Amino acid sequence: MKNNIISGLDIGSTAIRLVIGQKIDNKEKNLQIIGVISVPSKGISKGMITNIEDATSSISACVEKAERLTGMPINSVWAGINDPYIKCESSRGIIAVGKSDGEINEDDTARALESAEALSSPPNYDILDVIPIKYKVDDQENVQNPLGMYGRRLEVEALIIRGLSSQIKNLTKAIHRTGLDIDDLVLSPLAAGEVILDSKQKELGAVLINIGASTTSMAVYEEGELMHTAILPIGSEYITKDLAIGLQCPIDFAEKIKIEYGNVNPEQFSKKDEIDPSVLIKDESVSQEIGKISKQYVAKIIKARSEEIFEKADKELKKIERSRMLPAGVFLTGGGAKLNNLVGLAKKELGLPVVIGTNKNIDTIIDKVNSPEFLTSLGLVVWGADRSSQTKDSKIKYTVKKIKEWILSLKP
Repeated sequence: MKNNIISGLDIGSTAIRLVIGQKIDNKEKNLQIIGVISVPSKGISKGMITNIEDATSSISACVEKAERLTGMPINSVWAGINDPYIKCESSRGIIAVGKSDGEINEDDTARALESAEALSSPPNYDILDVIPIKYKVDDQENVQNPLGMYGRRLEVEALIIRGLSSQIKNLTKAIHRTGLDIDDLVLSPLAAGEVILDSKQKELGAVLINIGASTTSMAVYEEGELMHTAILPIGSEYITKDLAIGLQCPIDFAEKIKIEYGNVNPEQFSKKDEIDPSVLIKDESVSQEIGKISKQYVAKIIKARSEEIFEKADKELKKIERSRMLPAGVFLTGGGAKLNNLVGLAKKELGLPVVIGTNKNIDTIIDKVNSPEFLTSLGLVVWGADRSSQTKDSKIKYTVKKIKEWILSLKP
């Protein structure tokens, strides 16, 4: 890895975000953040590539800006994937231990994962990741790492994450056309969880909800391991559209209203509380068309769509029988998490403790990277730093090796 550079690329529907880290030899820390870049995105909708030319240009502009900022070439990225066609399902793999004395080695765990991976795949879907949850050695259950243990039969419970083949190929093509290599494709909520959640929260049971522009992604953890993930085709962009319709105003103006006055608690305002549109837009033609706007009415519109987002999130928790049953609670992140009073609404809708997710796991002097919208990119850097380490166990090495081989097969 040239110059020990690790880059995390988050390709969103409204912005391309890139965080650049550098591995260093320091007793206190081994990773420092040296660059944080964001540029508007084009050719991307709901986390999917809709125009390869535009998407490539946006990614290229982001990389060029990052190289000028850091003065270093960026050759490869750990890229997030966040489209609503992602599927997550559990699978089991069972194998006989290879060695005659029954000692379990890396080859055995790799074969067990391959056995789990053999689950029948839906048409036009490819495996993105195979994540081991826990192992069983003979009759001993809940084994976290079976290496070096003795047994005759090894069983693994794993999560199989699949993506729509066409979208994966479009994403990899757009990135490769900029001249970048892909170290790995990582599901975005998993990356964000690297910097937002600590081991105790994952052990107790927690859910990360990343509210983006066009999608809302989730990652549910329990007993220290990922147990479910989902991408919901709804995000804060829908709030903007609702405001544009409800206020009968241009979409850009609706976005400014959301950013400046976004609130999900209409009870906070009286009917006399109003927004003066001239404060936000100096364009006389616009301000003359739009009169004073009720803050209470704006909050009612935002609340209705925000409730829908959390209702869909709770529906996913009900699928895995974890609705209102995660003691560590909910961690909100993403640009959509900035709405005022959103935490209170989430508590009411989900029946769990709720906080805004923050970067807990890596120190950085660049404050910008700690904003909710950059935590996925930062998580990708941390994910990459961990997975590129020379001292990883077999389940990580197996997964990264398989994914890298698959990504290279897509390169034109």
